[in-house]
Amino acid sequence: MEHNHVFALEAKHALLDQKIHQEEQRPYPDQLTLSRLKKEKLKIKEVLATG
Repeated sequence: MEHNHVFALEAKHALLDQKIHQEEQRPYPDQLTLSRLKKEKLKIKEVLATG
């Protein structure tokens, strides 16, 4: 996998991690949003692992 592509995926993974953390800190986190963000983060992790 190209280095720039890996770097972009890692950056997106970190951004999703921040968004998940922010959502979890809200008084009433949106579970649907959390689920969507976590699934997207997992997909990126899988691509990086197989890359």
